Amino acid sequence: MHFKWNNESPTPEQRKASEDLGLKLGISPTLALILIKREINTESAAKRFFRPQLNDLINPFLMKDMDIAVDRLNDAMGRKERIMVYGDYDVDGCTAVALVYKFLQQFYSNIDYYIPNRYEEGYGVSHKGIDYAYQTGVKLIIILDCGIKAFDEIAYAKSLGIDFIICDHHVPDDILPDAVAILNPKRPDDTYPFKHLSGCGVGFKFMQAFAKNNGIQFSQLIPLLDFCAVSIAADLVPVTDENRILAYHGLKQLNKNPNIGLKAIIDICGLNNRELSMSDIIFKIGPRINASGRMENGRESVDLLVEKDLICALTAAKHINEYNELRKDIDKQMTEEANAIVERLESQERHSSIVLYDENWKKGVVGIVASRLTEIYIRPTIVLTRDNEFATGSARSVTGFDIYSAIKSCRDILVNFGGHTYAAGLTLKWDDVPEFRRRFQKYVDEHILPEQTEPILEIDATIDFKDITRKFHSDLKKFAPFGPCNAKPLFCTTGVYDFGTSKVVGREQEHIKLELVDSKSNNVMNGIAFGQSESARYIKSRHSFDIAYTIEDNIFKHNDVQLQIEDIRPSEDEEDWEE
Repeated sequence: MHFKWNNESPTPEQRKASEDLGLKLGISPTLALILIKREINTESAAKRFFRPQLNDLINPFLMKDMDIAVDRLNDAMGRKERIMVYGDYDVDGCTAVALVYKFLQQFYSNIDYYIPNRYEEGYGVSHKGIDYAYQTGVKLIIILDCGIKAFDEIAYAKSLGIDFIICDHHVPDDILPDAVAILNPKRPDDTYPFKHLSGCGVGFKFMQAFAKNNGIQFSQLIPLLDFCAVSIAADLVPVTDENRILAYHGLKQLNKNPNIGLKAIIDICGLNNRELSMSDIIFKIGPRINASGRMENGRESVDLLVEKDLICALTAAKHINEYNELRKDIDKQMTEEANAIVERLESQERHSSIVLYDENWKKGVVGIVASRLTEIYIRPTIVLTRDNEFATGSARSVTGFDIYSAIKSCRDILVNFGGHTYAAGLTLKWDDVPEFRRRFQKYVDEHILPEQTEPILEIDATIDFKDITRKFHSDLKKFAPFGPCNAKPLFCTTGVYDFGTSKVVGREQEHIKLELVDSKSNNVMNGIAFGQSESARYIKSRHSFDIAYTIEDNIFKHNDVQLQIEDIRPSEDEEDWEE
């Protein structure tokens, strides 16, 4: 796939502002320009961006119902009531449960946790979970990363004398469940300044408020920040404002002294003795936490995350890693089947969205397949499977398109749905799937913009190889942690040539290992272009070409850099690939 490059030249005003800001900060004007493009325009804002401070976390009591939630938790502990911490079976839910349970367990012993079984209970609050709570004497349930639409279930719990505190971050309906307190910054009546916390982040704010109310030092929360970083990375929430603070300090904790369960996963992933990044969480740590919920029961992941003995944690991590290997096999097979269906449909008519369903697909993997199809076809995608008389599945979207609103437009034929702008889940009757597909695709056709279905690279700056100095790379690393709304800066260099030593590599000869020079310096730069072996012939032809890339540490050469090349195209004065 070759991309359209969005590479706007800076205005004269931006150039002047970047030079001034660069002088004040002691950084390259190029990096200062990237700050300005990200609306970080002043020296003080840049310093807050580069050095996020825990003191800048928002007062948790600004969140609506926080005082009520803390009072109810204090009452429960004062009356020695049994408390259950209940959460979703994905990474965000599991880390949220682990964080709240581990923190409260330091001060209170009559507490348990519960993760529903995806295959027996489905998403969110279940009657089975409430019945278990009632049978074990629970009087208060703290629910994390779900619950905002559990109207019937929370009413049922209330009839049994069980109260709920909801800690959620999914978009609520106009009417809210009858819970004691609902902590959700996306509530329309909530004036909390930051709206994009993860589910674990909302749980953290609850514990921050509880600690503040009870005279517990904030320092006792710091060891749990690694859970926040894992949830922020895995749930793909914006890495800005309060999330940036939590992710920054959570990564520090993950690298310095992670919780034992996370330490075991890091060991299983082979990530020891290197600095961990958000990408390591997304591609290595998160999938393993997710795996038990996808294949069996997410409680195993929470068991691991709250484990206190490293030997036991390593054993549990190996077991979860086996789930992940099994998940990868099923994922590969389902993706191949889904691709074949899309290609067959494409031969008939191209739609601006994809809705696929197969009664034999595994419920725990449909979300991954939806993500892969979205990346391949650059279109909003829903993948469904059958669960008795119902269809249940996951939706993923493309940049700028609100898939939650698209699903909501069909709510009259949905049994349940919930989620965010870019990811959602839904359930409907199996017989209604064709009608849902027709209406969903019609909504997307009418609302999506043409550029939202194009593969576009947003170039941050055009530079030459001589600009990539050791200091430039060191300053660039201060932009981390990266994620939505703070993407890793993407650079472009024009008129580059093969140094003569580039070669195709990989098990299936699918990648290119590059050694490049540009026309304005004698610097030889190492690079890797994953999955772009179709460009190798042109590169070896000695013609010049342009590259779009990120700048990475070369893990094999200390203090050296490597370009991770996202796209390659002929220079403007050269021939196209086909010619």
